[in-house]
Amino acid sequence: MFEKDVYTARRRTLLEKMSGEKGVALFLGNVESPAQYKDNCYKWRQDSTWLYLFGIDEPRLAATIDLETGEETLYGDDYTVDDIIWTGPMPSVRSLADSAGVARTASYDALKAALEGRKVHFIPASRYYNALLLADLLGLSPQECFSSGKAGCKAASEPLVRAVISMRLVKEQREIELLDRAADLGIAMHTVARAGIRPGVVEQEVVGRMESVALSYGWGVSFPTILTQHGEIFHCHSHQMAFEPGRLVVVDAGLELNEHYASDFTRTYPVGGRFSPRQKDIYQTVHECNELAFSMVRPGVAYRDVHLAVARHMLGRLSELGLVKGDVDAMVEDGIAGLFMPHGLGHNMGLDVHDMEDYGENLVGYDDDQSRSPQLGLGSLRMARRLTQGNVITDEPGIYFVPALIELWKKEGSDKGCVNYSKLQDYYNFGGIRLEDDVLVTADGARRLGSSRLPISVEDVEAAMAQD
Repeated sequence: MFEKDVYTARRRTLLEKMSGEKGVALFLGNVESPAQYKDNCYKWRQDSTWLYLFGIDEPRLAATIDLETGEETLYGDDYTVDDIIWTGPMPSVRSLADSAGVARTASYDALKAALEGRKVHFIPASRYYNALLLADLLGLSPQECFSSGKAGCKAASEPLVRAVISMRLVKEQREIELLDRAADLGIAMHTVARAGIRPGVVEQEVVGRMESVALSYGWGVSFPTILTQHGEIFHCHSHQMAFEPGRLVVVDAGLELNEHYASDFTRTYPVGGRFSPRQKDIYQTVHECNELAFSMVRPGVAYRDVHLAVARHMLGRLSELGLVKGDVDAMVEDGIAGLFMPHGLGHNMGLDVHDMEDYGENLVGYDDDQSRSPQLGLGSLRMARRLTQGNVITDEPGIYFVPALIELWKKEGSDKGCVNYSKLQDYYNFGGIRLEDDVLVTADGARRLGSSRLPISVEDVEAAMAQD
């Protein structure tokens, strides 16, 4: 938790951004979530909006900000002796309010009466308990209180959501320092992973060593670790295979600090320490795309345009390899790159590894004059906005050979005659390659987060694996 002045200043800024709105802004912290029964809960994690505005990392709290008077109230209940037997001494609600600079407190059950007859502005719920609570407090269905994904949540307050987005998109210096630390620890995780990739070793053993770093030096992993020899499966969380010589291993993993700021890196390694010529060709293309994207990042540049530049470069290189044919600009326009990179180039990052996506991807990642493409790949771009100093984004191009997708395009003619399917058949067992760095937009360009960089070139990766 930062000093209380940080949180009072943030809430004051939020109040200024909400000037002219009537009613109250409502914020719900998370509660503990039972795994199998009440006293055996999933690992505690506070709501990120709550952390940003109040910083209190304790369960079952709520708060209101009166948009007309500026009055703030923290709602919660002190622990009873029955609780303290199990938990030990706990801070009072009054002391928690003081730590966040909130003047008034009230019991948790007083929340409903405080909202009666008022217009209530709320952020979409990211957990089902809070959706149920919002539904009860506001006379809505739980489904109306959740984000619906890309489109967000219609019942939530768009002015409030937009105000918070505008604040959290631009990271403060204190946040950047934590993101740098999260990056350094994420790099340490990946260094452990690289050293463990040896023929015959089971993937799970390496995942366990990686995640021990996250648990030893931070809150844990920032998302479920992806470590797989099936890199064409983007979110493959199965780790039961032994490493096989000649295969590629995609390692996509990050660390969350105790302060909850995140990192997110991806590297791709050859089992045995050396890339084959075919692997090297594809890897070099992805590496060039990663470097191209980074070179373009600066204030005022739309990240959508960076994605399209990467698609153009990728298709040019794949054309040289004989996998596609035709005019490169036309192929970009027709979305042919989506066959090889069905995801977007990157996303925002901060207190969440996909920062604020519970608010709705379109509100978070798109300017008002931008719209989401229907094309595969470009349509999955989570961050398309014009970049601003203080944005933290990921740069994660990839090339994948997904047999089911290739066969579907072949059947439906989606490639408009641009894809060499006969040659692609030789890549059905290739897997995939992804290379990801965390990037801060600076005043005149960008820098990668962390005090060092994981090896990324073909030569540096092979050299590092030889030394591990």
